Amino acid sequence: MILRALRELARAFAMVAAACAAAVALAAQGGRFSDRLDILTHFTPVYLAVCLASTVVWILTGRYGRTTPMLALIGGLSALTLMAPELTAAATGTGGKASGETLRVLQFNSWGLNRDPDGTARWILETDPDIVVLVEGARNSEAVVKALAARYPSRTTCAGTKPCSTMILSKRAPLARDGLSGGPATDQLSGAWATFGSPDGPFTVVAVHYTWPIPAGPQQAQARRLAKVLDRFPKDRLILSGDFNSTPWSFSMRRQDRMFGIERRTRALASWPTSYEVTQFDEAHYHTFPFPFLPIDHVYAGKGWRTVSVRRGPRLGSDHYPVLVTLAPGR
Repeated sequence: MILRALRELARAFAMVAAACAAAVALAAQGGRFSDRLDILTHFTPVYLAVCLASTVVWILTGRYGRTTPMLALIGGLSALTLMAPELTAAATGTGGKASGETLRVLQFNSWGLNRDPDGTARWILETDPDIVVLVEGARNSEAVVKALAARYPSRTTCAGTKPCSTMILSKRAPLARDGLSGGPATDQLSGAWATFGSPDGPFTVVAVHYTWPIPAGPQQAQARRLAKVLDRFPKDRLILSGDFNSTPWSFSMRRQDRMFGIERRTRALASWPTSYEVTQFDEAHYHTFPFPFLPIDHVYAGKGWRTVSVRRGPRLGSDHYPVLVTLAPGR
């Protein structure tokens, strides 16, 4: 009797979960014309996972009725149509062997509450990228910046050369640089740019940190402002790196990709989260998340750059994983 009741409860829960996931996945399709509905697209992997889990429960509890699998099918197909373009690009995109010099760019939100700044700095120094784009390099992460200073003496921040949380760290001094902070309150943008010389000609690195996609509007305004910034530089040799707080299956990012006119080299590479916070009795406790599921750290590069490799780094003291992209001149 108890087992039967539990089976019935599981069936009911699976049907409700599948119905909710299908409804939200279908509503997310409205992101094509609504920035508010586009917020729903960012969690598409969750809807797909719920639909799959509901189907498994339906199978294990005796395959009773057709409502649950039909709802799961509708939700799963809706989620897959949102994710398919990015997953296809990730499957077909391949790196290549480097011929000549390469440029290794590290994109990393080191997190203001970084729980292991010493370990974070140690890994970066061991990895030894040419350019480090550091986001949230303040508070606890100030120790990371200080530890990297000897290896990366040149620092360009969102306030130029003054302290600011979004920064470009480099081994050599740039030819020109500036911060991107300021502007109208509607499109505040934490970012910086630096132009470097090289045997293959000068190239520019732009670093940014977007706001969250909630509420709708500010993030899209930041993208429009950033597009105008990017137009100031030669696109072929341009590199853009940052924490965009936006997933590639959102319609906002699809529009952004077209607007920027340079290729995004990170494809379906999940970089968040590493952990989650639970507050008990006014004390924060951090628990490890088993795997990242949202790709929100991205690197773009113009046609003058060829992708050699793109990889995710290890779990460090941040709530983000680092992303290391190796580029080579030419196509």
